[in-house]
Amino acid sequence: MQNNGTVIKNNDPSIPHPTAHASPPVIYKPPTLSLSSPLRHRTPSPLKPAVSVGVSYTAAVPMAMPNPRTVLTSAPSPPGSSSSSSSSSSWSAAEFMAPAPPSPSDGELLRSLHRLARDLSAAAETPAPFLRGALASITRRSKLLAAAFDDLVPCAAAEDMPRSASLCLREVLLVLQRFKALAADCAARSRMRLLLRSDEIEEEVRELHQDLATLLDLLPVVELGLAEDVMDLLDLASRQCRRFALSVQAEQALKARVLALIQEIEREIVPERETLQEILEEVGINDPASCSEEIESLEREISDRASERWTDAMIALVGLLRYAKCVLFSATPRPTDSRPDPEIDEEREPPAPPPDFRCPIALDVMRDPVVVASGQTYDRESIFRWFDSGKSTCPKTGQVLTILELVPNTALKNLISKWCRDNGVAMEIGEASKSEPAQAVAANKAALEAARMTASFLVKKLAVSFSPDAANRVVHEIRLLSKSGADSRAFVGEAGAVPLLVPLLYSEDAGLQLNAVTALLNLSILEANKKRIMHAEGAVEAVAHTMSAGVTWRAKENAAAAVLSLASVHTYRRRLGRNLSIVEKLVHLARTGPTSTKKDALAALLSLASERENVGKLVDAGVAQVALSAISEEETAAAVLAALAKRGGAEAIVGIDGAVARLVAEMRRGTEWARENATAALVLLCRRLGARAVTQVMAVPGVEWAIWELMGTGTERARRKAASLGRICRRWAAASTADGERGSVCPAASVVPPAMMAS
Repeated sequence: MQNNGTVIKNNDPSIPHPTAHASPPVIYKPPTLSLSSPLRHRTPSPLKPAVSVGVSYTAAVPMAMPNPRTVLTSAPSPPGSSSSSSSSSSWSAAEFMAPAPPSPSDGELLRSLHRLARDLSAAAETPAPFLRGALASITRRSKLLAAAFDDLVPCAAAEDMPRSASLCLREVLLVLQRFKALAADCAARSRMRLLLRSDEIEEEVRELHQDLATLLDLLPVVELGLAEDVMDLLDLASRQCRRFALSVQAEQALKARVLALIQEIEREIVPERETLQEILEEVGINDPASCSEEIESLEREISDRASERWTDAMIALVGLLRYAKCVLFSATPRPTDSRPDPEIDEEREPPAPPPDFRCPIALDVMRDPVVVASGQTYDRESIFRWFDSGKSTCPKTGQVLTILELVPNTALKNLISKWCRDNGVAMEIGEASKSEPAQAVAANKAALEAARMTASFLVKKLAVSFSPDAANRVVHEIRLLSKSGADSRAFVGEAGAVPLLVPLLYSEDAGLQLNAVTALLNLSILEANKKRIMHAEGAVEAVAHTMSAGVTWRAKENAAAAVLSLASVHTYRRRLGRNLSIVEKLVHLARTGPTSTKKDALAALLSLASERENVGKLVDAGVAQVALSAISEEETAAAVLAALAKRGGAEAIVGIDGAVARLVAEMRRGTEWARENATAALVLLCRRLGARAVTQVMAVPGVEWAIWELMGTGTERARRKAASLGRICRRWAAASTADGERGSVCPAASVVPPAMMAS
């Protein structure tokens, strides 16, 4: 069998000859070369250099076929059918083959080679010093090729390049493209991961050099009519590629030192400062900015599962770099971390997020975007709630989802995180709940010991930091460490950080106050730290002070979120509800704060309202009025009203002018969760207050249709509550009719949908 495009002959008598059918003969074409399958070292033949290439633009190596007769010119006949029927119903094999993409002309090929060689010769250096030798060799070879292609480009106008030269140059283009992909990948990866994979990268560079040398040896330079100096350039490039060899001893020694350092940390040996500094300098990490960027790159690659083989070492290196950043750079934040807070202006609200960053269900910024089977993206919590309600359709398209599996949208999550950082939008709760990295750290002894060392170092340094600037740097690192996982939060709390953070909530420095309250918020996620905060002297009062007199809205918002976190414990919820200052400050934030602050304040009030003994103080503080004013903006407001109505606040809600009408409006136009909570609130009002509440409900125009619609389209809980409300309204209407008062008291009840008339 030939691999140069000739017809595959059929010598099997059991298979009809191609000419016996209407379908054309099958032409064997080699498969397209994948960039992941490198050329193997091929020794050029001195007799037939052009023919020995044996490839076209669509293939670098011929496809191995054990027997040419296995390739049929038509589909095989099913058992029991005649050859004539098979002949009449046979399909051409060409119908199964996708049309090949148009091959670029020789002129386009040469221009692409010239551009690519010039791009590679001007490529920026890699940030990893230990790989600069390998990548610099690519730059030097590309400069030689760019100079040679300067003379070849004029041949593009003639369009008379020999076919053997065209085939060979197309393979050269593929090799250069792989060079470029490798250089781009090295520039985008973390230095530590590149160090761990340095031997693999250098081996790939060596193979590419050998492939390029083979192709340059096979290039028929005489047939191209090149000048002697150009031929000398190509020969020089080929010889340099052949001689390419890297000394990997330095890289291997550095890699061994890094791995040995990880093992020392596993044995709870604190690394020496000088050793840390030497290793980081050799890796190319010389300042806090590069150290922070390296930590972020490693965390992103761990989350993306970029290298399963080295995941454990990368997790340990994240902890090591956090410790090194604190020890070597005095916990100095990056310049972007120490810039003035954009929300110091009390009247300024956070910028509106792009529409693509909002969840179509909750209409809020997605904290954990996931993709469903229909291709739409939602926030994980919102779509979980949607599925838990018994629905199996896509909320946006209505498509029935046969598979309810959720795929993380990592790219969008990274974009949202970057937008939040650039615009000063806090996402601490979402970031602190990264379960997968946290679980991985919990199983990594080196990472745990590094986190313990870092927490101990930071707390000791905070205890002796007397200037606001020094304290701010340390607290910023505590905030970042407490966000990285449950174990880190435990280490920070055990080291005694809480009593040192509480006084900083009274600071007039915007950055210091924000870092301190956010650190407390992150620490409060852990149950043991909740106890430490609630028992710390003056901690609750300091949080209340931040909610009322915080320098920025973000500080006030995080203080409200801290109250919400602390209130998750039953005993602390009662204690916080008895604190009139906490309740009043939350009500003020819910009334006057921007959208994100209002949301956290209402969530904290909802948690406090779950205790019956707190409801009286909440009603006296005006929680019902605030929730009603925010009911069309925040879905949590309807839940607050339902909680108040359930535990003794029904009288206060009905006494507010227009309260029932607003609940009915929310039942018709709110989100899924808001609709079910508004309906639950109405049911509770009717049950607690009887005819007084039912009269107001039935007086709202269209309430029957709203109930009917919710019974058909709402969540499972919403349908139950709507059915209960419908029964209450029917009984009231029947009682009114029996007393002869229906026509005058409830004109809206004269039209009842069929669903409500059923027993």
